[in-house]
Amino acid sequence: MEKYSTNSPIPKIVKKVLPGVVSVTVSKMLQVFENPFGGSPYENEGFLMVPKGKKKVQIGGGSGFIVDPSGIVLTNRHVVADQDAEYFVILEDERKCPAHVLARDPFNDVAILKITEKNLPIIELGDSSELELGQTAIAIGNVLGSFRNTVSVGVVSGLSREITAGDAVTQKTTRLRGLIQTDAAINPGNSGGPLIDINGRAIGINTAMVFMAENVGFALPINNAKKDLDDMKKHGKLRHAFLGIRYILLDEELKERFGLHINEGALVISEPTADGKAVVPGGAAEKAGLREGDVILEIKNQKITLKVPPEEVLQKSQIGELVDIKVLRHGKELILRVKLEERN
Repeated sequence: MEKYSTNSPIPKIVKKVLPGVVSVTVSKMLQVFENPFGGSPYENEGFLMVPKGKKKVQIGGGSGFIVDPSGIVLTNRHVVADQDAEYFVILEDERKCPAHVLARDPFNDVAILKITEKNLPIIELGDSSELELGQTAIAIGNVLGSFRNTVSVGVVSGLSREITAGDAVTQKTTRLRGLIQTDAAINPGNSGGPLIDINGRAIGINTAMVFMAENVGFALPINNAKKDLDDMKKHGKLRHAFLGIRYILLDEELKERFGLHINEGALVISEPTADGKAVVPGGAAEKAGLREGDVILEIKNQKITLKVPPEEVLQKSQIGELVDIKVLRHGKELILRVKLEERN
């Protein structure tokens, strides 16, 4: 890691935000087996192990950070994805607090937890829409579930990135869009921890690293989480405007692959899964007449590009709102009016 002088603001920023960073542990009741002949259950291979009841076992861990002194904690959804597990938040002073999952947002991989402690230190939230390439990024988390308060420093090295992430609990893959790319080290266990800017504000939630690659990590833009927090405060649940399509964002390579004459927009296309239809049956898009193969060029007069995917526009839209969508179909541009619905 780069060495910083005594005049560097980094240590002061880290010292300021560390009290608001927490560890999240995941425990579950699992069947325990014993060796019928005594000794280790790994001895006498070939003999059937005998069930010895169930025992609470820690099966995972991650990171999080406090955003409200009343005990509201942000983390990744995939850290707390198992609805049958038990979760605890470990504060900086080692207090272990039972955590209740208020909301899981699979679309943005955000989860909101609640603990009963009061007057807690918080991390202020920044504005991820104002990020610039090259600005300082500080990742803090619980590396490998063991090394607490691990700090790595880098820069914002990419914006509006898109990756496909696997879910160890559901065994499904999720496409995450609009991510912040950083070269600050993000490791297993860092998931859910904050990505901090030079002002000590959270600009993202650390979410993934790329295996077999160096200095490539990703964080969720904090503005996505801010919307979820607002929904919980106003409605007691998460509310997302829903279009009901699956798509890929076009670039020059995909333009050539699909034989198109445009390299921007969102191509409505199915995914190779049992429920991966391009247009969700009965959804807002189907009702408005969107079809597989359409290319969405604009939503609400905003051009759809790699940097501005449909979700970015929809997240700023209201449920029930009528929006105009410009699509390209068989070389002709059409305007379809869609009434946005609430995602179930």
